[in-house]
Amino acid sequence: MSNEFQTQLPPISDIWVYLSGSPLLALVLTLSAYLLGLTLYERSQRNPLANPVLIAVVVVTLSISVLDMPYAKYFEGAQFVHFLLGTATVSLAIPIYKGFASLKGRMSVLLLSLVAGGITSVFTAVGMARWLGVDESLVRGLVAKSVTAPIAMGIAERVQASPTLTAIFAVSTGILGAILGRYVLDALRVTPWWQRGFALGVAAHGIGTSRAFSVHPEAGAYASLGMGLHGIVGAVVIPYAVAWWF
Repeated sequence: MSNEFQTQLPPISDIWVYLSGSPLLALVLTLSAYLLGLTLYERSQRNPLANPVLIAVVVVTLSISVLDMPYAKYFEGAQFVHFLLGTATVSLAIPIYKGFASLKGRMSVLLLSLVAGGITSVFTAVGMARWLGVDESLVRGLVAKSVTAPIAMGIAERVQASPTLTAIFAVSTGILGAILGRYVLDALRVTPWWQRGFALGVAAHGIGTSRAFSVHPEAGAYASLGMGLHGIVGAVVIPYAVAWWF
């Protein structure tokens, strides 16, 4: 009976062909890569250099390269995670609401920091790109990348930039900010958690906010506030700035 059952099983190659053509493979690959990154991040005592998003990006990139999987095919499965980006961004309003009472006496400083951080983010990226002679279509994407990825992709469509490239720029900015933010803030001797968190939220978007939450709840709440305010202001101002600037 067992031999008869085994002869009815399809070859392993046929099973792999089926799995590789299914969107489920890309979804499992994405979630597994992030779980691996998160595990390594925790085992490293939450060292910023072991950023889970960076590890996941490297693992997914190497995996789809080895599997020779086109990006369009990969995105068929990964789009289920992509769909949750907006939901995750909106859900950050919860810690903002819980920490709203602590904003008294700080709003003027935070708004000034928001404006300074947003302007610096845009001008440094665009100025460097133009100095290097980067194509104008890519420069538009760099303008939009100054806010968190879901909002940046919507802005990119309005300013005739590539949403995909803009998302790459935004995620790369977030990863670098989450990795280097601690060392930059330490060098500047910024110690209050609310200041460190707000700076990470403005500069490093969702990934920086995730890093802030993993370090201290107050830092996470203010990072959420910084990211949210930056996204709202950026969604309104950036399209007009691009129309005037380009």
